[in-house]
Amino acid sequence: MKLQTPVQTGRSKISISLSDKIITLGSCFADSIGGKMSSLGFDILANPFGTLYNPVSISNSAARLASAVPFSGRECVQMGAGSKLICSFSHNTTFARPTQEEFLEHANKSLEEASEAWKLSNKVIITLGTAWCFEHIGSGEIVSNCLKIDSKEFRRKRLSVQETSMLLKNLVRRFPDKEFIFTVSPIRHLKDGAHGNQLSKSTLLLATEEVCQAFPDRTDYFPAYEIFMDELRDYRFYAPDMTHPSAQAVGYIWSKFVDWALSEADLPELERRMKALASSLHRPINENI
Repeated sequence: MKLQTPVQTGRSKISISLSDKIITLGSCFADSIGGKMSSLGFDILANPFGTLYNPVSISNSAARLASAVPFSGRECVQMGAGSKLICSFSHNTTFARPTQEEFLEHANKSLEEASEAWKLSNKVIITLGTAWCFEHIGSGEIVSNCLKIDSKEFRRKRLSVQETSMLLKNLVRRFPDKEFIFTVSPIRHLKDGAHGNQLSKSTLLLATEEVCQAFPDRTDYFPAYEIFMDELRDYRFYAPDMTHPSAQAVGYIWSKFVDWALSEADLPELERRMKALASSLHRPINENI
């Protein structure tokens, strides 16, 4: 009996090796895959501004990494919901600090290090989470994070396929020294409703297809979304929040990614590192042994 519909991935046109310098940008699925790569010794920097969801924020973050323009006081924002922490609309709340001075020191130190990594990188993995964006009404800025500020201060919009495609094409075109792997996060954004989530994912899928067709030599698409939706079509592969993939599901998609992207010459070394990592995480029942 066949209890799955396997997603045929083949081999990527963009091979990843252990010697590559890699940047990941995007949703928390990028953090999961980036974390696995880091633990196995890949030269990788994952989400230097924290988790990003929409194409505008991802594109803006790449531009900031390239320019290395420091963050300034006018970009500092006090978080909402009674919090006195300071952050910016370009960062995830993990960057928030008690004072403006502390935030800027941390944000700019991180930016300096990440900008250097961006300049040296030759592979960029972008995981798109949603086509829905929040525009801050006061500034007109599409924000990476609403920082728990009252929703009345934002205008919500869904990017079109054309807008998303144009953003991503401009991103690829601007950095001819880099190769790009795109993927769409399987994480469901149910705040948009089930139908809204599907419209959003469809927008991202159509846009990435256009980008890969426009730059066939420097881009490719990994079907993480399709693998999760078709091969892992069961709620036991979800985390308790019923939106994120479970650790088992992330591990499964990671193994498919390795088969799809990693250079065959590096597979034996990766296998050795995976065994060494598993061994280091193992704790004997009797600590005296």
